[in-house]
Amino acid sequence: MARYQYTRFPYRTPPELDDGATARTPVLIVGAGPIGLCAAIDLALHGIRSMVIDDNDVVSIGSRAICWSKRSLEIMERLGVGQRIVDKGVTWKVGRLYHRDREVYSFDMLPEGGHHFPAFVNLQQYYVEEYLVERARDFPDLIDLRFKNRFTALERYPDRVVAQVETPDGAYAVEADYLLACDGVRSAVRTALGLDFAGRVFEERFLIADVELKADFPSERWFWFEPPFHPGQSALLHKQADDIYRIDLQLGPDADPEEEKKPEKVIPRIRSMIGDRPFELDWVSVYTFQCRRLERFVHDRVIFAGDSAHVVSPFGARGGNGGIQDVDNLCWKLAAILKGEAGQGLLSSYDEERIHGADENIRNSARATNFMTPKSAMEKRFRDEILNMAEVHPFARRMVNSGRLSIACSLAGFSLQSADDPAFGGAMVPGAPCADAPVTDASGAPAWLLDHLGGRFHLLSFGGPVAAPAGLPQVVVGEGAGQLRDVEGLVARRYDAGRGAAYLIRPDQHVAARFAAPTAERIAAAWRQALGGDAAHAGGQAGGQAA
Repeated sequence: MARYQYTRFPYRTPPELDDGATARTPVLIVGAGPIGLCAAIDLALHGIRSMVIDDNDVVSIGSRAICWSKRSLEIMERLGVGQRIVDKGVTWKVGRLYHRDREVYSFDMLPEGGHHFPAFVNLQQYYVEEYLVERARDFPDLIDLRFKNRFTALERYPDRVVAQVETPDGAYAVEADYLLACDGVRSAVRTALGLDFAGRVFEERFLIADVELKADFPSERWFWFEPPFHPGQSALLHKQADDIYRIDLQLGPDADPEEEKKPEKVIPRIRSMIGDRPFELDWVSVYTFQCRRLERFVHDRVIFAGDSAHVVSPFGARGGNGGIQDVDNLCWKLAAILKGEAGQGLLSSYDEERIHGADENIRNSARATNFMTPKSAMEKRFRDEILNMAEVHPFARRMVNSGRLSIACSLAGFSLQSADDPAFGGAMVPGAPCADAPVTDASGAPAWLLDHLGGRFHLLSFGGPVAAPAGLPQVVVGEGAGQLRDVEGLVARRYDAGRGAAYLIRPDQHVAARFAAPTAERIAAAWRQALGGDAAHAGGQAGGQAA
């Protein structure tokens, strides 16, 4: 079995060290993990230059984030790596939940067909980072990747930031319009600003291990409460690529992290779980649950995303997926501001919408932790009775919580979305993430609806083109020449679409507004609102690269 081969990214002496000049970039991104790399690629697709610095020169050690949700895969596909993740990873949608030695019930995360991407794909973070680095290199004029470049200090001004960067060859300065802090839970940028998380750190400790073994386990999520092989605690098993299995074992609050990571402690625990099969340890770590976030994610020209802004427990796959949604929400807004298509006030909607997303993740994560780790005999008895009922009573299953799994975050009711048209029904309300569906394109080739939406504002119309503001591209689902065809009727069904209806779709593939009887004036007003209400013009879509 071939394990992942770590290779070091090349370090190059920054040119600024030769002449003492200050580097200049529209956006400085600190952190070259999945969040920072996605941000750089997204900005490049908008024509915005960025510099990405990271103090390391290798992908993450250990699998770390492994479970990528359908929404993250849709975003990754827009960025150019979604299908590659699916092709390499392990696809799954079924979860099974056990209590002691019996299966309580199973669940299906994507019970309907007609979607491009599966409910979840398990793929180790090091692969995802590798793919994103390779994709970033497709933009040599727009993305300046600098490894072994460590952020050390920051000066802030009304119109820019200046960061100090340390390298093996010396230090230099970088001036940027904006800095994106994507440098994780131990964020040096957050420390430099004197910011701290608010929230809760739970006492429980968990062992996480990547185990290499040959087994015929199905591609499912298995979770146990009080299994016979780990009495009184909880356990989780996920299958990954390359015959690697992720195992999580609850240890209790008094466990010594350094002691529990020793092979002589880990190996017997794994063997009691998987039986008498040959296996090898690939990576081991011990962690505690945290459910915390910054009070605000936007601090003038410094913006936080991913674990630098918020952190949750890994049960529910809400950490990495939440960070990917941060980037999806932020980068089109930042690009619009840098191009002069929107005012800086648009950034307040990033705070508004993604703090909502972070709070949703924190709420679900905290509830899962409380259910998994009862603090008293009464709480444990209550949990066990729920598990007993859940085996035969479906209503009780809604009360079981082994980690509510990540789903797309709705932005309904926030300021960028227009009031809904009462003529519509269905789930595609303003703020909803767009549902995908199979179509055929203008050439008659099979395609997917989301392949034609996102990256910029689009008007999605049905039956034929409608009057629209200048500069707003229109995607038509109908029977005419050059139109997408709704081959299975799922587009019309999922969008409650009658002839003449139209949807204004944001660059991040969320619905901004919908109209049963659209007019150019109504669409233009919704477009202005979706750009923060202070756009230079309703059709602020001019291309170009920020200098």
